[in-house]
Amino acid sequence: MNVKKLADLDVAGKRVFIRADLNVPQDEAGNIVEDTRIRASLPSIRYCLERGAAVMVTSHLGRPAEGECRAEDTLAPIAVRLGELLGKPVRLIRDWVEGGFEVRAGEIVLLENCRCNKGEKKDNEELAKKMAALCDIYVNDAFGTAHRAEATTHGIARFAPVACAGMLMGAEIDALTKATENPARPLVAIVGGAKVSTKLTILKTLAQKVDQLIVGGGIANTFLLASGKRIGESLAEPELVKEAQAIMDMMKARGAEVPLPVDVVVADEVSALARANRIPVDEVGPHDRILDVGPKSSAKLAEIIAHAGTIVWNGPVGVFEHNQFAGGTKMMASAIAHSEAFCIAGGGDTLAAIAKFHIAQDIGYISTGGGAFLEFLEGKKLPAIAALEARFAD
Repeated sequence: MNVKKLADLDVAGKRVFIRADLNVPQDEAGNIVEDTRIRASLPSIRYCLERGAAVMVTSHLGRPAEGECRAEDTLAPIAVRLGELLGKPVRLIRDWVEGGFEVRAGEIVLLENCRCNKGEKKDNEELAKKMAALCDIYVNDAFGTAHRAEATTHGIARFAPVACAGMLMGAEIDALTKATENPARPLVAIVGGAKVSTKLTILKTLAQKVDQLIVGGGIANTFLLASGKRIGESLAEPELVKEAQAIMDMMKARGAEVPLPVDVVVADEVSALARANRIPVDEVGPHDRILDVGPKSSAKLAEIIAHAGTIVWNGPVGVFEHNQFAGGTKMMASAIAHSEAFCIAGGGDTLAAIAKFHIAQDIGYISTGGGAFLEFLEGKKLPAIAALEARFAD
């Protein structure tokens, strides 16, 4: 995947426009609850500031209505946090599309919520050209939005004098390419989640590539149904049993496997107070809910992971938020942490599990993208990356 990278460019004295992903969670008072995305954007910003560029940064935040910027849509709290992390003031510029503001070399300004601008989400060409006119170099560092063609992620890349990938975007592209193109074998994919329907495309794509496809959560329950097991009142999608069977058949035809649980943890409700029972999968009763894999299944998954060359991880194997149903995900996380394999992990629940079990430092690469991460793994062309590729030879 050929894209220009920020680290290869001379930015001294240049006007640099960085599209970051600063869409952080806030409480009702607007206070930032968790600032990982802001911290992840710092390397590109610092690189430009230290080399004397005039830096403009923008991002989306929440779901604003185009054409208006309400109090809850403002990037003002992000400007404050960014200033604290950089150790220098960060001015917030409103109504910035037409220009009319000054940015000095070595200075940074934050441009108000880009999704407040009319035409942003529809990738309006006129808007994109106006944005492109503000800069000498456009930097896309927002992998989490790379699957959307919007004015600040796609359109501006077409018209800016130079368009490149930032430090974070470049690292994402490198890690995902390493995991999907000529990966070290065996290639093991872990796909958890509530529904097969939301992950059907990626399951089919991975079934053609991986050596072991570990499924978890409600997805695994649908696969258990397909294999003829009773699952009681567990979350599943009976209407997708044929699809699950087709995926297992596809894997089997390649000499690959979808390892299904031989024992499970069940309860009659999903709650912190629910009593967990470990039973063989063949003993699931009519009112049981499968909420985790059992110890024998966990040990089997750990063994598969121990022999992997590459691991792609998206989703837990149980309701790990409650400790009595966290055993499977915890053992899997521990196996990944101790594995010699290159592991790339992505998705909100996956990141929450990594944080809960304190293994972030043992993961090869943690992706900042949710939907973009999945679409890349599905083999889809991400519009924002395609736009950068198209400008590589310029």
